[in-house]
Amino acid sequence: MLSKHTKIDHQGKFTASILFVPHYCNCHKEMDFQGGEWTWDILPVFAGMNGTAIENFVCVIFNVSFMNCTWHVGRTASGDTQYFLYWKNSWKEDFTGCQNYIRDNCGRHTGCRFQNVTIENKKAHFLVNGSRNGQNIQPYEKKIILYKIEKLTPPLNVTVNCTEASHHCEIRWQPPRTSHVKKPSCFKYEVVIENKGRNITGNSYKFESFSAKKRYSVKIRAIDNGCLVSPSWGEWSTPVEFGKEQLTSTSSYTLFLIPVLAATLMLFLFAGSIYLKKTSATVPQPRDPFHELSPMDFQTECKNQLIKHETEEITVIES
Repeated sequence: MLSKHTKIDHQGKFTASILFVPHYCNCHKEMDFQGGEWTWDILPVFAGMNGTAIENFVCVIFNVSFMNCTWHVGRTASGDTQYFLYWKNSWKEDFTGCQNYIRDNCGRHTGCRFQNVTIENKKAHFLVNGSRNGQNIQPYEKKIILYKIEKLTPPLNVTVNCTEASHHCEIRWQPPRTSHVKKPSCFKYEVVIENKGRNITGNSYKFESFSAKKRYSVKIRAIDNGCLVSPSWGEWSTPVEFGKEQLTSTSSYTLFLIPVLAATLMLFLFAGSIYLKKTSATVPQPRDPFHELSPMDFQTECKNQLIKHETEEITVIES
């Protein structure tokens, strides 16, 4: 449906409005011409039943270009209520519906996942409406400046270089990844060492209290520094350890390899000993040719030989 009207107020100001009613939602879109500029707005056509509109609508942008929007089902909405989300990133664009819904146990839409989201310094428009057995549901509308809901990624490439003689360490990093900010000066950082934080501008920090006999850990996160950046702290970087047990890549590899080789050798020896026990026979000790038999030893030896001879003879007769 399309309608339009014009009017001139008491100050002689010209206003024109064009009203669009999309077929996919219970809403209309109004375009106004005021003071030489066209503006757009969304207004619900049907109020719907009280308490059926969604609640707690929240959107978050993460990993530069992904966005999740979630909401709670209305207080008076029944189990057969279904919701639909439409949005646009600027007034120049048309509304598009969600392509990847999040569902609850009843199959109702309770969120939407977006990809390839581009952040602009403009308000994005969100509209969530629904239906229930042909009855209208209260629509929900919200306008959001996207950069304010971005969860900043961690600062990149955190490195630590320590000098024992001067008792200080140089900590360096690079800004977090974003789709709309390129200036490093747009960020400030919180650097935490040994659970003590300090706010830093720039991409480096000199840690003056370094002791080679101690072990340290550093992590960093970013926030806005007067640009169009999220006013909330971003994600922490992976902790980087340095100090007493700090190792170069070669020495770390060597210390890792030594226990592995030792464990492998012990396993090999253990398996070999079990194998030898199972397969080897008892080997009699050889007679010492240089040991002279005493008269007593000689008599004992003869007696043993006689017994052995008699035993062998008896064995032959029985066979």
